[in-house]
Amino acid sequence: MSQAATPKRGDGSGMALLVIASCQLMVVLDITIVNIALPHIQRALDFSTAGLSWVINAYTLAFGGLLLLGGRTGDILGRRRMFMIGIALFVLASLFGGLAQNSAQLLIARACQGVGGAIASPTALALISTTFREGPDRNRAFGVFAAVSAGGGAIGLLAGGMLVEWLNWRWVLFVNVPIGLLILLAVPRWIHESERHSGHFDVIGALTSTLGMVLLVYGFIRAAQDGWRDGLTLASFAGSAVVLSAFVLVERRSRQPITPLHMFTDRNRAGTYGMMLCLAAAIFGMFFFLTLFVQNVLDFSPLQAGLAFLPVSAIIAVGAGVASRLLPRFGPKPFMIAGALFAAAGLGWLTLSDADSTYAGSILGPVLVLGFGMGMQFVSLTLMALSNVRSDETGAASGLLNATQQVGGSLGLSILVTVFGTASAHEAARLIPEFLGRATPAELLRFQRTGELPDPWADQVLTAGVGAAFIAAAIAAAIGAVIALLVIQVRPADIERLKGNGVGPG
Repeated sequence: MSQAATPKRGDGSGMALLVIASCQLMVVLDITIVNIALPHIQRALDFSTAGLSWVINAYTLAFGGLLLLGGRTGDILGRRRMFMIGIALFVLASLFGGLAQNSAQLLIARACQGVGGAIASPTALALISTTFREGPDRNRAFGVFAAVSAGGGAIGLLAGGMLVEWLNWRWVLFVNVPIGLLILLAVPRWIHESERHSGHFDVIGALTSTLGMVLLVYGFIRAAQDGWRDGLTLASFAGSAVVLSAFVLVERRSRQPITPLHMFTDRNRAGTYGMMLCLAAAIFGMFFFLTLFVQNVLDFSPLQAGLAFLPVSAIIAVGAGVASRLLPRFGPKPFMIAGALFAAAGLGWLTLSDADSTYAGSILGPVLVLGFGMGMQFVSLTLMALSNVRSDETGAASGLLNATQQVGGSLGLSILVTVFGTASAHEAARLIPEFLGRATPAELLRFQRTGELPDPWADQVLTAGVGAAFIAAAIAAAIGAVIALLVIQVRPADIERLKGNGVGPG
């Protein structure tokens, strides 16, 4: 590490941390800020519910699929340089997305945002190591970074509600432009460039993994719209199998693989990644479908919807705090099991909601139970992902957990969209005869023109689909509990080693 990369106290490290944390907040916030705007985006750009999921998936697939490659570019080409390139791409994509006039333009913009985030986010974390001296200063900086990463989702939901309520949905994207420009202006003044390291870009590995997941997700979403016998559906699944198989072969032969496959040979780490896939699938689906439910069925305004999710963030912090305090005594496994069971119970409870539900009576309780379980899992999963990892592979282990979360969320959401589509179609088919017998001439004319049932029939269809999706999400969370029970093995010596290395609660 060069001398320039380790500034002394009082030389502006506080401003450097503000710049780095602001970038991370912008990137994390964009995962959730768009959720609140989804019903408005759907109406403005004529998305189907299945197609609407791509507004989330385009971002998370690009972000998760290229996250490890983004971190590698900073190591080889210079972290400050790539940090600025990532932010600039994110800003331009946000501007383009805010100006989008059709669904294709918005999805391209969201994918480009994901690429920018994949470059900027891991580089921001690495810049903390080169900007702050090892010890209390660096620990505090990591603490701020972690707090921003954890709280960004809640801020995004609330900010999204305010922007859509007071302006319009386009501002959930436009808001990144002034923030990003301010960061770009501040970086040359407060952030030092890092040393460059020799290395190899595993571009083929990154592209095959991302393309394979895109094809897999597309297959599920296509199945929701056109059925499992559709030619493109089957072709997508076949293409995904071929490309992902090629990805494994590329990674096994690469000198510096983007995904170190040997990370999966440790049963605890492999189990942790499997649990993160299940957790992300359940959580991304919950936010997506619950956002549609509270705005379309409960008639919440965007601001009310944002406020409705704030208790989730608060209880996540409580669950994380409980787990952090008790982990040194009991180890992570009990909290991995209990957290997954809490999440499954909360999602199962949500399936009881119907078109006549209220927020206080049917939504608040389940999301509090779910959030408490999420907090317990986030802490214990992070701890297990970093256990027994060589110091030079800590970044790869944590990056792979992050990538697993994003890709798992996209894959899970696509599966839940398929479940939603099937259940909604069956409910609509059941209701149509009754609707035709009671509809007014105006309602019949609209149905013939659009093929869509009017309210309150549409609310019943949406509720049936959302309920089925929550059942699938609860099953995913329960599978996580089974993985924790059967796969994870933690010995007392492992806990002592983790405490000695300063990993986990201190």
